[in-house]
Amino acid sequence: EVVNYRRHKGKRPEGDRILILEDTKGTGKADSVKVFAQGPQFDSAHGVCVLATPDGKGTKVIVSCGDKVIVLTDTYGVDKADKEEVLFSGISGTQHDHGIHAFNVGPDGRLYFNFGNSGKQIKNAKGEPIVDRAGNTVEDKGKPYREGMVFRCNLDGSNLETLGWNFRNNWMVAVDSFGTLWQSDNDDDGNRGVRINFVMEFGNYGYKDELSGAGWGDAWKKANAKAKIPDDQKFRYHWHLDDPGVVPNLLNTGAGSPTGLAVYEGSLLPQEFRGQIIHCDAGPNVTRAYPVERDGAGYKARIVNILEGARDKWFRPSDVKVAPDGSLIVADWYDPGVGGHNMQDLDRGRLFRVTPKGHVGYKVPKFNFETVEGCIEALKNPTPSVRYVAWQALNKMQAKAQPALAKLATDAEPRLRARALWLLAAIQGNTPATITQALADKSDDIRAMGLRIARMYNLDVIPVVEKLVKDASPLVRRECLIALRHNQSPKAPALWAQLAQQHDGQDRWYLEALGIGADKQEEKCLAAWLAAAGDKWNSAAGRDIVWRVHTPKAAELLGKLALDKAASPADRDRYLRALDFIPKCKEKDDALAAIALGAL
Repeated sequence: EVVNYRRHKGKRPEGDRILILEDTKGTGKADSVKVFAQGPQFDSAHGVCVLATPDGKGTKVIVSCGDKVIVLTDTYGVDKADKEEVLFSGISGTQHDHGIHAFNVGPDGRLYFNFGNSGKQIKNAKGEPIVDRAGNTVEDKGKPYREGMVFRCNLDGSNLETLGWNFRNNWMVAVDSFGTLWQSDNDDDGNRGVRINFVMEFGNYGYKDELSGAGWGDAWKKANAKAKIPDDQKFRYHWHLDDPGVVPNLLNTGAGSPTGLAVYEGSLLPQEFRGQIIHCDAGPNVTRAYPVERDGAGYKARIVNILEGARDKWFRPSDVKVAPDGSLIVADWYDPGVGGHNMQDLDRGRLFRVTPKGHVGYKVPKFNFETVEGCIEALKNPTPSVRYVAWQALNKMQAKAQPALAKLATDAEPRLRARALWLLAAIQGNTPATITQALADKSDDIRAMGLRIARMYNLDVIPVVEKLVKDASPLVRRECLIALRHNQSPKAPALWAQLAQQHDGQDRWYLEALGIGADKQEEKCLAAWLAAAGDKWNSAAGRDIVWRVHTPKAAELLGKLALDKAASPADRDRYLRALDFIPKCKEKDDALAAIALGAL
């Protein structure tokens, strides 16, 4: 509960609060309010993540606030924090909407979070810079990371991974049962370029120019002066979507101020919303769903509104969560305006509960975390925080829980199978067998999850990729490419080439996965693909691949493509832009010289 925001800082001298609101009577309305923690260290907090425990003691609450991430512990289960520790520090963006945002716990028991483009860097509790699992210092300096970023780490903050970068203000990342990541991102205010992202791991998302760090405005003005660009295409410049190495957007939603997001995996709401993204956008006063469909190796989505501020334009939804009964809880900070680091109404905020028409009451199931059967039931719950409590208990039980988890892993519902498989993989000695089971699943989401499990446990992914390299699903092959990233096996380039040969020349998601998979070994990968493609490299798919990789050989081929009389002016511009991304080398110089001579 925030009062001390920006110009109102200090109006509550005792500091902002972390509250527990409870509906003790099952009426659907909160009737109990407790102060879990309060102090100036929580001023203008931007996120709260509750990690409850099976016995109620030792519950941890992760608070994203200012330059730190703070972990509060309720040691005795009395709804009062008695311990405070720093998990991360040194984050820029204090009292800024583009700083550190909320944490979520995934189905794998790891933490997922992000910061916007004011976050800049992240340090450990001692204030020391963090080097992530890829060997890079986590900082906004273009080496390689820029702007807003997405992260994953263990519960203690170790093994930090930078999963995506070059966002503007990616407010919150949500994780579904398969381990797939979803989030929103805000445009440069007023440019109708708010976007929803599927976060393909290790991707660059294009807010700033990858090479120079420049914004998008100058390039757009230059192009617009040449030929008037329709407004509905402006977002392509905004996010540098036509540059090689930029992951596509899932959906462009226009103008807005996007905030909290969740994945609905319940069954109380109508079928249209099940398994889908639910999102708040405070700008247009709306909470809505984005039903997703497959689109090659990626996705496409549409918009379905759920709550609209038609009668009250002060409705400013800031977050949405799934309740244990399958209803939605929407937080509304309630204010006449949005943006500009302003807040005019200091005293009021609201919580809304969304159910199907005619649904009465609020009944939270009783959970028994002392038995395997009780934990399995809790693992089926639509609320991630409930599932995490079950995850802790089942993970602690290890082999004792295996028969029940094995049964759940054959359920007709893929999301339940997925949750069981994450836990089966965590049973000592059972990880390889779990991966084998996942790879044989009829759901391509779960086959892809088999690769994610192998990566999580640092197993050799090459045998897994070998089994999936010709999978019929581009989604599975996409995850094969992600798994090959930075893999030094001598088999990796040939596997990459096999996957490259299956590119259809139209699927940008797949093309960017090829780029991610070839990172730091592009020359070997391109050579393997050219050897396999032979004289047939100059196809729609082949031209895509040459455009995407940044090697001397690609420069040579780009020169040939640009000089091809069959190439359109747009094609030539595309090839010339791709040459910008190739470091200086003889092949690049020769290609540029040949193109210049050809233009005379």
